[in-house]
Amino acid sequence: MTGFGVAQAELDGVQVAVEVRSVNNRHLKTSLRVPEGFASLEPDIDSVVSKRLVRGSVMITLRISNAAAKISARIDGDRLKNYIRQLEETLGPDATAKVGTGDLLTLPGVVVEDGGADFLEQIRPVAVRLAKEACERVMAMRTQEGEALRALLEGFSSTIRQRLDAVGRRAPEIIAQYQVRLRQRIDALLKDIGLSSEPQMVLREVAFFAERADIAEELARLCGHLDQFDALLDPALPDPVGRTMDFVAQEMLREANTIASKSGDVEVSRLVVEMKTAIDRIKEQVQNAE
Repeated sequence: MTGFGVAQAELDGVQVAVEVRSVNNRHLKTSLRVPEGFASLEPDIDSVVSKRLVRGSVMITLRISNAAAKISARIDGDRLKNYIRQLEETLGPDATAKVGTGDLLTLPGVVVEDGGADFLEQIRPVAVRLAKEACERVMAMRTQEGEALRALLEGFSSTIRQRLDAVGRRAPEIIAQYQVRLRQRIDALLKDIGLSSEPQMVLREVAFFAERADIAEELARLCGHLDQFDALLDPALPDPVGRTMDFVAQEMLREANTIASKSGDVEVSRLVVEMKTAIDRIKEQVQNAE
């Protein structure tokens, strides 16, 4: 689910901000950006986000402004020498003069900014607190989106239940119609030779057909899965339910396919197609549910 949250604070004239952006994803995938020299804050911030968000591609950005007075800069001599060596191998012995000292200092990793140890420890609890606040604002947006998603899923569930009830009413009619068609077919075949069908033979064939086409068990299981799905839509549930919904929807699809293959009835097939369409929409939407 999508969401955005930002929290800011000031610490001894230094502006600190944490921004959290989330877009849809089946799993939790975090990406964290922190200023150079503050990489040691990454595990703390990432831990905060991972405990509060379960799904989504989440981009976390830590911004620290006006921290120059708190940070010392140094040149990474080994890295600079390595750059110079490669340039001389490529451009010749006077490569340094051709490139210029200023350009050398802008190469990645040559100038390293180190956050002072004391300043880092001051920033750490502030960054953690701001990450929590930003996540809370993300969750507030997700909750609002979740209400709209819940209404949509309830509509799909209602559609499935209506079609399921219609299939349940249709099932006994299928057996009765098969019995009529079977008797008419047998009578037509025996009429030419002057014989009539035996009721017991017809009933036996109808019983075989009824056993093969019996979908009562599948209807009961699908109804049970639907009841479970409706229970998962309860906003009072404390734990994330997105993955459970996905599993239940898969089970509903399995039962719907079995019903369609066993019944062999045109009307039931049409109703099952409508159920499967609603189930597919559920499976699509619950990928975003947390």
